[in-house]
Amino acid sequence: MSIKKPKLTVVGAGPGDVDLITLKAIKVLKTADVVLYDALVNEELLDFVNPNAEQVFVGKRRGCYKYQQEQINELIVARANSNGHVVRLKGGDPFIFGRGAEEMEYAANFGIEVAMVPGISSSMAVAAGQNIPVTKRGSAESFWVITGTTKEHKISEDIQLAAKSNATVVVLMGMSKLPQIVKLFQAEGKNNLPVAIIQNGTRSNEKVGIGTVDTIENVVAENELKNPAIILLGEVVKHRQTILDIKQQYANELKG
Repeated sequence: MSIKKPKLTVVGAGPGDVDLITLKAIKVLKTADVVLYDALVNEELLDFVNPNAEQVFVGKRRGCYKYQQEQINELIVARANSNGHVVRLKGGDPFIFGRGAEEMEYAANFGIEVAMVPGISSSMAVAAGQNIPVTKRGSAESFWVITGTTKEHKISEDIQLAAKSNATVVVLMGMSKLPQIVKLFQAEGKNNLPVAIIQNGTRSNEKVGIGTVDTIENVVAENELKNPAIILLGEVVKHRQTILDIKQQYANELKG
């Protein structure tokens, strides 16, 4: 029996909707000998995995850690050496706050071949699914994607910088820091800036809350919004309502 060459491929699973995984990612899943997948991965995607592959849930979510990161790193190396091709399936895009780069570096240090398949990031796709563009002429010329919580479990200082700009601001993993985020934007006089919070974006159980910097905490409480969710701040949020209004106007004209 031939010995398989150890390999790690880090694969982005996209924001949640199974249709938003890339064709290349599906092809890689079919070649896997082992798949290590996260909590934010839609488990329907496992239907595309090589039926002979071992599947290991290594889910990490706030307050619930099946494996610590160090254990995942060690598991990647051990399975690559014993089984061959390890696919590390991670939600969104693994290079956007996904620690995919760290896992690749760790494996490469053990002489394991590494590769990466990008995923569609929730930072853009979840907003787009609600008809919110992160850029729009006349509203936003750029956008920030910021982690709400640093590895020290503190709010990112970049949010304060972003609050001073006219850019769209997308905060990932920031629900626990929402009161602090609100205060930073209020300090810049942006009390009426539109805000959207989208929970379980692109999935069938998606929930949405729309408000302003001043009202969004009440909106979150009323709608019982919680992680996993993205926070989106900017004038572009208004585009969602614009589309809804146009649809309603068109429907009324058809009735009339």
